[in-house]
Amino acid sequence: MSDVEYQVRAHFEWNLHHPDLANDRNEGKHFSVAQRMLERGGRQDIFLGTRDCQGYVMPCEFGSEIGSYDTIERVDYGLTFHGFAYPDETGEAILRARFWRPVMEHGVIHFPRPEQCDILKEVRPMVAKQFGQSCVLSVDLEASDLGA
Repeated sequence: MSDVEYQVRAHFEWNLHHPDLANDRNEGKHFSVAQRMLERGGRQDIFLGTRDCQGYVMPCEFGSEIGSYDTIERVDYGLTFHGFAYPDETGEAILRARFWRPVMEHGVIHFPRPEQCDILKEVRPMVAKQFGQSCVLSVDLEASDLGA
């Protein structure tokens, strides 16, 4: 299949395992940065499976268009990688891989929260990465880095 489109609805969640970044929990700042990235087509190239299948990013209103799968009641995808559970997100000194069984219903896949994934594979011991204030940029500096 070619010339496909996906709509993604997203939101912010703060990593509470990093109290040192509490001063950076400014939703307006991060929303502005995200909007600027969308206007420029994203921050990094995205690939859907392989480098030969490149994706392009642009803003949209979620649910504003009719999708090819909207009339299909259910599609099961089987066991699928969800993401990594890093020590700085879990508070545990181990890297785990999370898996789940996604289901598309009428063209929509609802992703579970990471802690709701009950299929875990321990990868290796790992300590949490330390960030600190040196990793936090102001909105103006972030905007200038994006070429605003």
